[in-house]
Amino acid sequence: MNKVDKQLNRRDFINLTVGGIAASSLIAIPSISLANEKLPIRAIAFDAFPIFDPRPVFEMVNKFFPENGPVITANWRISQFEYTWLRTSAKQYVDFWKVTEDALVFAAKKSGVELSVANRKMLMEAYLHLNTWPDVLPVLKSLKEKGIRLAIVSNLTAQMLSSCVKSAGLEGYFEHVLSTDKVNAFKPDPAAYQMAIDSFKLKKQEIAFAAFAGWDAVGAKWFGYPTYWVNRQNSPLDELGILPDATGKDITGLMDFIKRA
Repeated sequence: MNKVDKQLNRRDFINLTVGGIAASSLIAIPSISLANEKLPIRAIAFDAFPIFDPRPVFEMVNKFFPENGPVITANWRISQFEYTWLRTSAKQYVDFWKVTEDALVFAAKKSGVELSVANRKMLMEAYLHLNTWPDVLPVLKSLKEKGIRLAIVSNLTAQMLSSCVKSAGLEGYFEHVLSTDKVNAFKPDPAAYQMAIDSFKLKKQEIAFAAFAGWDAVGAKWFGYPTYWVNRQNSPLDELGILPDATGKDITGLMDFIKRA
């Protein structure tokens, strides 16, 4: 091969290489654009507690233990969720009914009160008959009329959820009622949030998540959902370096949120 041929080959090689890079770049640009494309919200996945009002359970605690009620309630609620996180991280899953009962027993012991079998049974069974918050039914009706698909994605057991849906008169509103029992991992484990995608057969950008607890709003946002925090308790957000897309004191802002998201 003479000197001119070598130069031509090198030139051809460079042209082919540059051309290949340019071609691959042209292919990559549309794929990036599609990945970031803004998609309309077609469904909403609710945690259980933006829908169901747990306050009657804690009012019962105050009735049974007038002197220690608020402290017992606080310890019960903290332990409930600490136990879910510990059990998920250690892969020692038990369902939320068991977690809730264990947390109640611990809270009573921590406060130095005697929890009778009868009182324990009544407090636990109160979780089977939760009613809705006052704003819930009108909003659910409006969302259904607009063709928005609805689901519940909750740590509660399937039995707890189905019982509350029935007692609150919500049959027919939710296309899917999903318990973390299905994946043996409590929120904010990604497997729990994935259930809505698998059930709706939609992209995560098409599913808004409505959270009750600040940590659940963070978990849903980490997962990638457009997230609306239903901050009914006017709580500060946990310092975890991420914000929900919007926050409201109830679920009435969801219609505007899904239009903007």
